[in-house]
Amino acid sequence: MNISEKRLHRSEVPVETTWDLTALFPSDEAWLEQLKKTEALFDDLLKYKNKFCENGSVVFEAMSLLETAYTQMVQLGTYSSLRQAEDGTNSKNQENSMIFATFSTGILAKITFINSEITALEDSEYNALFESEPKLKVFQLYLDDLYKEKSHMLTPESEKVLASLGEITSAPYRIYSISKAADMTFDDFADSTGKSYPNSFALYESKYEFSSDRSIRKNAYESFSGTLKEYENTFAAVYAAEVRKQIALSRLRRYSSATEMLLEPHKVSIQMYENQIKVIYNELAPHMRRFADLKKEQLGLDQMNFYDLKAPLDVEFTPSANIETIKSTILEALSILGDDYKAIIKRAFDERWIDFSDNIGKSTGAFCSSPYGAHPFILITYQDNMRSAFTLAHELGHAGHFANANKYQRIFDTRPSTYFVEAPSTINEMLLAEHLMRNTDDPRMKRWVILQLMGTYYHNFVTHLLEAEFQRRIYEMSESGVSLTAKMLSTTKLDVLRTFWGDSVVIDDHAGMTWMRQPHYYMGLYPYTYSAGLTASTAVSKRIFEEGLPIVEKWLDVLRAGGTKSPLELLKMVDIDMSTPEPVKIAVEHVGNLITELEELFR
Repeated sequence: MNISEKRLHRSEVPVETTWDLTALFPSDEAWLEQLKKTEALFDDLLKYKNKFCENGSVVFEAMSLLETAYTQMVQLGTYSSLRQAEDGTNSKNQENSMIFATFSTGILAKITFINSEITALEDSEYNALFESEPKLKVFQLYLDDLYKEKSHMLTPESEKVLASLGEITSAPYRIYSISKAADMTFDDFADSTGKSYPNSFALYESKYEFSSDRSIRKNAYESFSGTLKEYENTFAAVYAAEVRKQIALSRLRRYSSATEMLLEPHKVSIQMYENQIKVIYNELAPHMRRFADLKKEQLGLDQMNFYDLKAPLDVEFTPSANIETIKSTILEALSILGDDYKAIIKRAFDERWIDFSDNIGKSTGAFCSSPYGAHPFILITYQDNMRSAFTLAHELGHAGHFANANKYQRIFDTRPSTYFVEAPSTINEMLLAEHLMRNTDDPRMKRWVILQLMGTYYHNFVTHLLEAEFQRRIYEMSESGVSLTAKMLSTTKLDVLRTFWGDSVVIDDHAGMTWMRQPHYYMGLYPYTYSAGLTASTAVSKRIFEEGLPIVEKWLDVLRAGGTKSPLELLKMVDIDMSTPEPVKIAVEHVGNLITELEELFR
């Protein structure tokens, strides 16, 4: 399978390089027809309003209808989002995306009565539902989660009003995204030879930041920072609105803090959250300073600047690989997880679960979407090198996780919290790296593999962890009454960066605007979860290499468990206790060992 170097329109790319969405809907027309039928199902649920909790049998009947309708809603939403992701320039895809957004907002407003009526029950009344109808136990985990919100629920009328304002409360993220994608324009810049280059968010963050040419890194950074500076007050106002919204909601719902509210769906304690941030922020810093010093030495730099941090090492060595080579390598690397898991990975390639093409309008980056009742779908922009194997192995980790969870659990019990969700993906990167290391005697190849792992640890343990530390400080200061101005946000970000990197990296004032670059700040307390998942996968993979089949079987049981347990309980199934700092410290030590090995390989 060959991918053309020229970027084509979606209609021009070879069909075998695209995903097959017919597992969801055969056409846009079929999708629209199903949307109408699903809306009617949700309308049918309204007959249970004011009598949802009449008795256990009624709850079971209503929940069965909700389960069917919600499954269809997930498939509808997945189809529209995947169409938009494959080609955002297609007006039909844009229209359908907006149709679904309006549809889902309306649906959520309609069914708020379920939460209100469940949480209005006394404990004895709630327990009596399950005693009167044993079949209701299949929905108990979902209903228990609803009932736990009892102390934080508003009146039914207020809950409905809040739900109907969904498009308004999501406005900060939407404004940020639109402004970032459509309004921001960047000046062209030149390299040391005078050659001119266009600049954009996507070009800077996916290409220029990783350039081996320092003049490109430096001049692209200055062009990029110049435009960020023009928008800093607008973006500060938008982000401040997001933070104040979360604080206001936490007070309305009687939480002690926004942090407590935002952690609740993660199903972790504040101590676990703080362990993750504080241990890595403080104990990883000395190792990463060594890594920065190594880069400075190998690149022959007089000083390591902020814009040099992602400069590549040994750029001439990039192991080439076509899709068939990547497929066979990944299958071999993941065969340690057993035949059933390997069969899922094989299906992903053979049944076109994966969108490889690089067409105009396609979303950047990579992701895996796993709708219940259908197989997972993976978006990746493939390049002819082994780096694509790491990206794809990561996304196939999500696919393998949810293919198992969706098979063994009902729809409301499939998804664990975001604290855990990156573990099954990053463990596949660890398994691939170990496979490649064991099958080469070439020191340069070993060095390359470690650098790929360092890319993963940098992404999760540095980029996103520093976001998390910044976010932790911002919520703390905002709740104490500090105004979130552009200057205050940039000053805080600078302190986070300078404290972490110390004297190893020159952190210029432009680096303070890094808070403007990431959408994660509009996704609750999402950034720290990247490090949590990688901490878990580091611990699990080390045990798989040391103990083999017994831990593999336990890990597969974790994947099958889906969201039926908290992250703490899931990881205790493989004998890892995330309530203590110890697994985080082990992961930090592992990164230190990788850097030591790199230092030796570069001698």
